[in-house]
Amino acid sequence: MQTNIYIFFIAALIPLVIGFIWYGPLFGNTWMKEMGFTKESLANKNMVLTFILCYIFSFFIAFILQSLVIHQGGVFSTMLVSGSTELEGEALAYFEDFMTKYGNNYRTFKHGLLHGILTGLFFVLPILSIIAMFERKSVKYVAINAGYWIVTLAFMGGIICEWA
Repeated sequence: MQTNIYIFFIAALIPLVIGFIWYGPLFGNTWMKEMGFTKESLANKNMVLTFILCYIFSFFIAFILQSLVIHQGGVFSTMLVSGSTELEGEALAYFEDFMTKYGNNYRTFKHGLLHGILTGLFFVLPILSIIAMFERKSVKYVAINAGYWIVTLAFMGGIICEWA
């Protein structure tokens, strides 16, 4: 399977763009209140370093999201002989036939969007909720942050599924 690595670099920009809107004009004031931040307390932070690290971590998320939104990779990995990275012989012939018949199934933006939403709902939301309960954060805090990740993963998943 060919992977377009450049799509991961593009998808890694999505958390920054959505975050700018989500934690800015949409929910910025509410989020700051829930966190106990003020504009002054946030002004003294090294935002360049923050954005660089966010981009790197977002690239990691984009990379692993591929395995959640593109099902054909699972077929490939199940056919590998232990310790091998390439298919050969009968397995290669079967996989090539499979990809010819089914290789483009579910490789749409809409399908990736669905899996991104499911990842946000059934993976990120529970993690954030568990952390929030122990940190004594409000439901509003969870809703803002989980909502951000559900929307972000949806768009990342859509882009990766369609073009990776």
